[in-house]
Amino acid sequence: MDLENGDEGGAPVSLEEFLVMSEEDRAKLPKSRQKKLAKLEASMKRKDEVANQKAAEMEEEQRAKVEAARKVKITMDLSLPSAQEGMKIRDLHGRGIDIVGVRVKISGWVHQLRWEGRKLMFVELRDGTGFLPAVLSNELCMTVEAITLHREAAVALWGTVVKDERAKGGIELQCDYWELVGSSPGEIEFILKPDSGPDVLMNYRYLVIRGTRASSVLRMRSIITQSFREHFFARGYVELFPPTLVNTSCEGGSTLFKLDYFGEDAYLTQSSQMYLETGIPAVGDCFCILPSYRAEKSQTRRHLAEFHHIEAECPFINFEGLLSRIEDLVCDVTERAMEKGKDLLDVLNPDLKPFKRPFRRMNYSDAIDFCRENNIYKDEETKTHFEYGDDIPEGPERKMTDQIGEPILLCRFPASMKSFYMQKCEDDKRLTESVDLLVPGVGEVVGGSMRTFDYEALMESYEREGVPPENYVW
Repeated sequence: MDLENGDEGGAPVSLEEFLVMSEEDRAKLPKSRQKKLAKLEASMKRKDEVANQKAAEMEEEQRAKVEAARKVKITMDLSLPSAQEGMKIRDLHGRGIDIVGVRVKISGWVHQLRWEGRKLMFVELRDGTGFLPAVLSNELCMTVEAITLHREAAVALWGTVVKDERAKGGIELQCDYWELVGSSPGEIEFILKPDSGPDVLMNYRYLVIRGTRASSVLRMRSIITQSFREHFFARGYVELFPPTLVNTSCEGGSTLFKLDYFGEDAYLTQSSQMYLETGIPAVGDCFCILPSYRAEKSQTRRHLAEFHHIEAECPFINFEGLLSRIEDLVCDVTERAMEKGKDLLDVLNPDLKPFKRPFRRMNYSDAIDFCRENNIYKDEETKTHFEYGDDIPEGPERKMTDQIGEPILLCRFPASMKSFYMQKCEDDKRLTESVDLLVPGVGEVVGGSMRTFDYEALMESYEREGVPPENYVW
């Protein structure tokens, strides 16, 4: 459901939180938000009432069917050829015509279920590697297990693979026997609906990810992660595994998750970059793919409390070398992922195309000028232009990137906007050798910088930022 603010600038209030609020707490919300959340609550209750009534009617009807089905028993026909076992659905699709006519055993979960009369049932089986249509007829779909079968039940199917051009993958399974491995409740049919909001989808995330699109996203994420590792290894990097429980901050103390570590203060890491920097003298170019945490309660897609962070550190390179490595990383990983995940991308993002090199280089000051010249405003309502030194938020930044229409390496941000450890530009000490990679349709995907290596400058930065240097002697 839509998230509403508890008060102007206050913490967000979800429908789920609104449902357990006392009348006194609800009265503290702005009237317009009270009205909207109350309307959502009433709508949810009406839907629940309809669902409960429908469930009760189905339960009574099902009870009569079950009594009749108790008389039906099925057994495996031992005169049939032995079934090939241990196969996955991907194996069937991978063997093409060779698998047609072969009797197999396939286990998985009921993804979709459809009846035609009392003696014909169509099951779409999912085993995590693919989908397989299966047909059960006559006594096979007249047992108690069959008439009480619901989506997400685990089953084992025995049958012969037949060719069917109408089916997904061109084959289907004509079943001659089946067993119920694990049942699922009838309520599962009513949990997720087309109009289910974020609250419901998040509470039942374990069901959502079984859907075709969500499971494809999980698979694509695995392929992308593999592609990152392959890129780094191909370029001679070493993967390191820094701790995620730390005793110092990296990006600022206000966004730290604090916890008690056997009587001492500890934090969930915001970034592993400092640990990677200590690994450089040992292994040279290095990287890690580990969780990072930010204690920022936010509803935007750019602010996550927990996320997997891909970080790398390289010694003895210059700023242009850094830009070249970022460009090479993004282009190479994209090409690898597109090759490995072609079938998934045909569904998830069929219009995706490889990046063209070289990426456009653009200084921060030029970005400010571009926004001013193209009426991309700091404040749309007041038509206020950006001034030098302003941070360009996500909305205007994406508008600028989409207008330019190609990836941008946005460089040389003012030192006042960046972290204390970033190297100053030789020709202008007010600027940093820093970069954000902006991609049309997405926004920022990479942030990086050169690190200052001058001891005195670093000590001055610690003092200016109020950071105790003794916490970072390592």
